[in-house]
Amino acid sequence: MKFRKLNSLGVVAVILTGIVLVALGGVVMARMQGEELPEGALATFAARRGPLPITVNVTGAIASQDVVVVKSEVQTRGGVTVLWLIDQGVQVKEGDLLLQLDGSEFEDLVVDQEIQVQNANAALITATEQLAVTENQAKSDVDAADLAFELAKLDLAKFVEGDYPARIKEAEAQVTLALGDLSRAENTLRGSERLAEKDFITADELEGDRLSALRAKLDVQLAEEAKMVLTEFEYKRTMAELESDVSQAEMALERAKRKATADVVQAEASLKARELEHSRQVAKLEEHRRNLEATKILAPAAGTVVYATSGKDSYRGREEPLQEGSMVRERQELIHLPTTDSFMAKVDVHESSLSKVREGLPVRITIDAIPDKEYYGRVSFIAPMPDAQSQWMNPELKIYDTHIQIEGDTEGLRSGNSCEAEIVVEEYEDAVYIPVQAVVRVGGEPVVYRPDGATQTVEIGMDNNRMIRIMDGLAEGELVLLNPPLSDPSSLDEEEYVSPTTKLAPMKEKPEGEGRPEAKPEAKPERGGEDMRKRFENATPDQRDQMRKQWEDRLKDMTPEQRTKMMERMRQGGGRGGRPGGDASSK
Repeated sequence: MKFRKLNSLGVVAVILTGIVLVALGGVVMARMQGEELPEGALATFAARRGPLPITVNVTGAIASQDVVVVKSEVQTRGGVTVLWLIDQGVQVKEGDLLLQLDGSEFEDLVVDQEIQVQNANAALITATEQLAVTENQAKSDVDAADLAFELAKLDLAKFVEGDYPARIKEAEAQVTLALGDLSRAENTLRGSERLAEKDFITADELEGDRLSALRAKLDVQLAEEAKMVLTEFEYKRTMAELESDVSQAEMALERAKRKATADVVQAEASLKARELEHSRQVAKLEEHRRNLEATKILAPAAGTVVYATSGKDSYRGREEPLQEGSMVRERQELIHLPTTDSFMAKVDVHESSLSKVREGLPVRITIDAIPDKEYYGRVSFIAPMPDAQSQWMNPELKIYDTHIQIEGDTEGLRSGNSCEAEIVVEEYEDAVYIPVQAVVRVGGEPVVYRPDGATQTVEIGMDNNRMIRIMDGLAEGELVLLNPPLSDPSSLDEEEYVSPTTKLAPMKEKPEGEGRPEAKPEAKPERGGEDMRKRFENATPDQRDQMRKQWEDRLKDMTPEQRTKMMERMRQGGGRGGRPGGDASSK
């Protein structure tokens, strides 16, 4: 807001403006009483008795009580340009087009993503078929390995239970036959020898019988050696080979099973990855299609079109007005569609007034566009935390969003109307009151100064930033100074005064000759202009810096309305008493 630029003003200009402002306080109050101050007279005020309203004045904007908020649903990291926008104030039906955002980017994305989906679909089909092939091949490999294992076991059993016993019997039979042949040959040889002694056979016949006996004996030896080779060598060798074949076949079967499992798991993982990739690409395609569809924003309900930037956020200058060519971000509020005729006022309550305001308080509301009519309502909501955006723009300014439910007749109200609200905190029918600047604190106690310079301790109540209620210590008609003296060592006992609502800070001891101890008030009180100027001239550099900071803090927290009123008072206060050192502010 414009008043934040005060921080960049020169320090001297700020101090002079503050001095002029406080110097005019007494003059303005005197004029409120219809009095003309004579030359050299002190500005006084006679305590009044009567009705005293305690109010808090705030500003804001009118908003519909029941509103459908239309937001941008386009998901994008950057902004989207508004190509077409419906006029504000138009009555729309559900389904009517409100905005057309630029969707060319999403049209290209949809085409590109459709290609990606097709590629992902082809990869998914390939992975599905590959899994079927892998499962089939794995089953075939396991079956072949299992068959080889069973055959190896059968070969071992065949040898142990069939081939080897048969060959043992054959070898034993050969030995038996050879022994039989040997016995016959030996018997024949013995007979031939007896016959040869009697010369019944020739020597050649005898020699033939001897060779036959020798052959038979050799046959026996060969048969026995063949049996020994079978039992001692061939059996062990064949058993080792067959048992090894069984073991190798068993391990081959295990490898086939493990490989089959691994191949199937890998094929399944590949298929799962292709499925996920396909789902991801399809989801991205749907997202791009949703974004493309979301570029056409339709009315979700019937109502009157109100741009979201027409509310108090726009009033504070936080957002640019919504128009064709504007860039909008995701989830940004674009249009408000009031769906009922009930209204509320959204106002800001400064933290200094927060203790006075509570839910349920009555409120009088005036509309800038309808100056001749008042509306009434009640405080319905007070934000528990200060407005973050305002605090970010000015960390020293803390305001609380407050809602006022407007009751009764709401004819003529429109969403976005600027308004001023007067929150009625209390209404005293019979109260004694004086201007707030007439009350100061001395030693932590609220006091007033009489025209003769004497002080009077008073008990104070609530104030409305102009008048403060006196609960005890002052009667109707008694005069008090509007501009209490800046310092009076005899009466102030070496303490500085501050405003009635300000707490005293610890006093700083000053070396002799540097000036009297200064209190550090949290808020600057109303003081005489000449006294303020003299005090500033006589202050130490540290004290001057403190005074500058206090005036800067006070001026930068003013609203535009408060600054306008301040300037009006300054214009009205021109002439005698309207300048620092004028008669109205001098003692």
